[in-house]
Parts: sequence; C-alpha cells; structure tokens
Amino acid sequence: MAYYKELKDPKKAKKRYTYGAEEGTKYTKKDGQKKYGPRKDAGESRSARNTRPAGGTRKPASRKTNEIQDEPERRPARSYTDFEYTDIPQEPQREVRSHEDEKYILTGRNPIREALKNHRDLEKLLVQKGELSGSAMEIVQKAKEQRVMIQVVEKKRLDDIAPQHQGLIAFASAYQYATVDDILAYAKEKGEDPFIIILDGITDPHNLGAIIRTADCSGAHGVIVPQHRSAGLTPAAVKASAGAVEYVKVARVTNLNRTIEELQKKNIWVYALDMNGNDYSEVNFEGGTALVIGAEGEGISRMTGIKADMKVALPMKGHIDSLNASVAAGIMMYRVMNCRKQK
Repeated sequence: MAYYKELKDPKKAKKRYTYGAEEGTKYTKKDGQKKYGPRKDAGESRSARNTRPAGGTRKPASRKTNEIQDEPERRPARSYTDFEYTDIPQEPQREVRSHEDEKYILTGRNPIREALKNHRDLEKLLVQKGELSGSAMEIVQKAKEQRVMIQVVEKKRLDDIAPQHQGLIAFASAYQYATVDDILAYAKEKGEDPFIIILDGITDPHNLGAIIRTADCSGAHGVIVPQHRSAGLTPAAVKASAGAVEYVKVARVTNLNRTIEELQKKNIWVYALDMNGNDYSEVNFEGGTALVIGAEGEGISRMTGIKADMKVALPMKGHIDSLNASVAAGIMMYRVMNCRKQK
C-alpha cells in the first residue's frame, strides 16, 4: 500500500509519494482528503516537455548556452561632413551644333586641301597628335604657309567634333575677311577720316559680334583682329552681329603691333583704352582715329600700350571697376562719333 507521511508542522510538510505493492494506484490528496487515483496509461507522457508523436524522434530540448555570439558591426556616428555637397563627376557631353554651324566644319583631307588651294579663310586647323602621313603633312605645310592657326589635339577631341575626320578638322570662317588696305580704301571712298576699331585679345565671339554691330551704328569703317589669341568670324560671332558683318569690314592680321605702326605712318592716331589713362571726355578724337579695346580683366597687352599714342579711361564711380568689353567699346565709339560731328 502507498502511504503518506506528514511532519509535525503541517505548514512545513513535504509531500512524499511512494508506490505500494498494488499496481495502477497512486496516493493523492484532493480537497483535504487522501484518495487513490487511477494511474495514467504508460503511453502518455508525464509532462508536456516529453510529448512526442508516435514513431517520431524526440526533439532536443533547447538549452541556454553561455557562448558569445558575434555582434553585428556598428556603424560609425555620422558627422556634418556626410551631408556636405560634393560634385558628382559627369561624362563630358558632346557639343551640340546646328546644321548651320556644321557647314563651316571641314572634315577629311580632301575638303581641307581644296579649301587651302582656293585660299578660303580658315579660323584654325586641328591636327591629331602623333605621326603624320604624306598627305597630312602636305596639308599642314600649306596651312602654315597661309598663316592658319594650327592646334595639335588628342584623337578624342576630334572624335567629339566629327566621327570620320582622318586626323584633320578645319573650321572655316563664316564670312570673308578683308584687309587693312580695304578698310582704308573704304574710308577714302566715303571721303572721311579713317575710323578703325582694333581688338586686342577679345576671345568671346559674342563680344566680337556686338562690337561689329556697334561699329556699324557709330560709323566705323572697319575692325581689326589678331590672328592668334582672339575670336574670329565664327558662326556665333556673325549671328551676334545681327547682320552688321555685311557692312563692316573685318581684317585679320598676324602682328597687331606692326599694324599699329603702319597706321601711325598714315597719320592715324591710336588711342588705347586703359584704366590708368586720361578721362575720355577730355580728349578730342578728331582726324584719323583707331581705338584699341583690350580683353576683360587683362586689358591691352603691354607692348600695345607702349605703341599707342595715348591712353584713355572711362571713369568708374561704383563698386565694379570694369565694364564688359563690348559695352566699353560702344561708349568710346559714340564719343568718337560725337567729336567727328562737331568738326
């Protein structure tokens, strides 16, 4: 028989279960009474932890281990530099040209050779870097004889302009150049003292076009530009002139200082626009006049300033100490026009 043994102190009593000789019985306590209850079938588990399906395998109990797991990498604290603006490099885009501009681009050796043969005005000749073959060397030699500006560039530069270039690309002038003698002859034909604009280092074609336009409005007979370090009669310059290039002769010379000397021999006074010159309103621009306009920022070159007969300046009263080249040229041209009217 199963029996239950109680301690003297009921509160500290511990239950002890023992199984007697009789199988299938267990001594239990319920409602304060000692009773016998039926034993569970052998197929049933004593606890839910040992429960398993018939014919299956017991799942291993999950155990807590003290193994240290790899911690994920911690992201460093963000600083203000993470939010700074940085330029994203972009691939250079191919220059977009209109069909009107493309007709002034000569690609291939035969078109360039024919242009040089007929003495067509060329702004510059681009030559691929590297060794030149026989025909290419012949074209470059003819361009040098005609004083065409030659630039040696990488193949990629030529590819961006035209895919089939054969190592040579030439830029033709959008309008025919005149000569200094043509300008002087035009002034003599009109019975007027020569009025000439000389540009020293104006590289922006829009400024060149604007100056040509103002020259026509103020009665100038022509504009002289150097062959190097200057904008030429490109399609952009011709467009900016608003048609004035049809009435104003533009001459291109290789040596600007030598041209100034030749004009001085013809009794033409040369006035260079410079910040350190005399006040333009106090100068009387009578007789033959040539105005020298320099580039923005740099101004006229040192030797050109030495060759000039006089330096004149526009007074400045604001915070900016210089004007746009085309604006300064326009003010000076109208000053000369007013002086010539009073004659």
